[in-house]
Amino acid sequence: MALHRIFRAVITGPPGSGKGTVSSRITKTFGLKHISSGDILRANINARTELGLLMKSCIDQGQLIPDDVMSRLILSDLRATDQSSWLLDGFPRTVTQAEALDDTCSVDTVINLNVPFQTIKQRLTSRWTHLSSGRVYNIDFNPPKVPGLDDVTGEPLVQRDDDTPETVTHRLKAYETQTEPVLEYYRSKGVLQTFSGTETNKIWPLVEAFLHRKLQLVNQKVA
Repeated sequence: MALHRIFRAVITGPPGSGKGTVSSRITKTFGLKHISSGDILRANINARTELGLLMKSCIDQGQLIPDDVMSRLILSDLRATDQSSWLLDGFPRTVTQAEALDDTCSVDTVINLNVPFQTIKQRLTSRWTHLSSGRVYNIDFNPPKVPGLDDVTGEPLVQRDDDTPETVTHRLKAYETQTEPVLEYYRSKGVLQTFSGTETNKIWPLVEAFLHRKLQLVNQKVA
């Protein structure tokens, strides 16, 4: 769909909600530029920029990156794409960050993927990895031929620390505590749209239909 006016969207959802898949489909279908806070963070750390070094220090010490540092990083990137339509992924994560974003530009819609935590836990804790090759198996829908062993080498599979039930539960609770105020902030502004479900392939058509309608309205206003 051709865009006649700059359109800006934020996508949010817990780890394991299918956010990466939905984001790539949105950018491909609607021609939005995908701006990922994780990508920007890694690029700055690798390039050893001033903010990158500051953030690496926070991460190495197990501290949260301060709101003002994270906002400066992401917003400088957004200003560089001033005339582009984009989909912002991974930011804002706090109300302070959301307010900083609002001070810089206007957000047209916030897409929230609401997948039950039980479904996410099942997805993430079913993942097993062959470390040396990076091959990933899922015991529910992509199991190894021999349980616990890599198909190619026969070497043992391991579960990453990130994917253990305890870690997944902790990550999901932390996400809920941190993100609920942000969702409420956008709900009060009338731009939050939540899509609920247990399968990405069933959620996606709803997101796609919503964005087609939204962009038609946006373009009609311009016309």
